[in-house]
Amino acid sequence: MPTKVIIDCSTGIETVLELTDEEIAANVAAAAAQKEAEDAAAVVAAQAATDKASGNAKLKALGLTDAEIAALVG
Repeated sequence: MPTKVIIDCSTGIETVLELTDEEIAANVAAAAAQKEAEDAAAVVAAQAATDKASGNAKLKALGLTDAEIAALVG
């Protein structure tokens, strides 16, 4: 069974307790939410990279050089 450690800072006494079913469920839910947030951020980053490449390709098609594109977009 998973445990948690509670430390009383005023006395230094450590208490080890087993997690309740509710605490375990909350930890599992929090981990799932974190994974979902990381996945969403990865999708946003991938879309931004795709958009940047597409924009640069369009600027190149207009005849701009790589230096000019870099000057425009930073």
